[in-house]
Amino acid sequence: MQKQAPLQGGKQNRGHWDQLVIARSFNVRRTELTCPAHSMKMMAKAAESAADEVILDLEDSCAVSQKVAARATLVQALQTLDFKGKVRAIRPNNIRTKYFYRDLIDVLEAAGDKVDVVVVPKVYGAEDVLFVDRLITQIEENAGLEPGRIKLEVLIESARAMLHAEEIASCSPRMASLIFGIADYAGDIGSKEMTTEQFQVHHYPKAHTIAAARAAGIDVIDNVTLQFRDLEQVRKDAEYGAKMGFDGKWAIHPSHIDIINEVYTPSREELERALAIMEAYQKADVDQGVGAIVFGDEMVDAATLRVEWKKIAVARKAGLVDENNRIVGGAR
Repeated sequence: MQKQAPLQGGKQNRGHWDQLVIARSFNVRRTELTCPAHSMKMMAKAAESAADEVILDLEDSCAVSQKVAARATLVQALQTLDFKGKVRAIRPNNIRTKYFYRDLIDVLEAAGDKVDVVVVPKVYGAEDVLFVDRLITQIEENAGLEPGRIKLEVLIESARAMLHAEEIASCSPRMASLIFGIADYAGDIGSKEMTTEQFQVHHYPKAHTIAAARAAGIDVIDNVTLQFRDLEQVRKDAEYGAKMGFDGKWAIHPSHIDIINEVYTPSREELERALAIMEAYQKADVDQGVGAIVFGDEMVDAATLRVEWKKIAVARKAGLVDENNRIVGGAR
């Protein structure tokens, strides 16, 4: 059998890794920064930030008196601001409000080519997502937009949505991620307080959201830190979320971005270890025909490789690893 080049060889060995389930694409959604769509100043700051995704919000952060006028401000922001390669998302109002349909039509008909994602709040089941999907399809057809390009991220923020998370996650090819919304979820189930111990109190819904997203092959994003001035709490929440398996975290203040990005980006030491594990595993496969190896004091097989592969894939998307799997400047 012809030997494969080692991992450090880059492009020529990708066919080898593509045979493994680990070799799937990972998006970079470490930080999703929300900002009110009625404020051009705040949207401009968001566009200049280091967030991976910016969510221009017509829902909760937009006062009722500003909701209609904010649509035009949002369109202006999409048409004039340079988002520097960020994922550009909009969050319309709840589909059960009088604002929703005009939110979607007015914004997407005017600037749909500048929108990558629609974030859908207050979803109860797959039928809500399909309603949004079909309306976007009609707008795309009417406005001459590329069919299916606009993706959906769906907030899981009620008991009913939690019980239908699997169906929601897999109901449409537009689905890009699930997002756990802790504030509305806590209110829906009758929580006594917005605790700082959210990973203990709300462990089940977080884990359920992760499992539903992973089963559907989409991303999954953790909720905001409600104690937004407490940057140590932001870091603690981000670290717990990363350990659980979230791809990233919502931010409601620019001061959160660097902290969250750091936590969800592998360090140089982690990257060096991940690359070494991948190379050692490939070498053992090719040279010895074995599917499990010992690396240091750890047993490594194809299942455990998934964790290491994600570190490399995220680092590559973040510009810390080049196409030949070499660590480049910027890795801490």
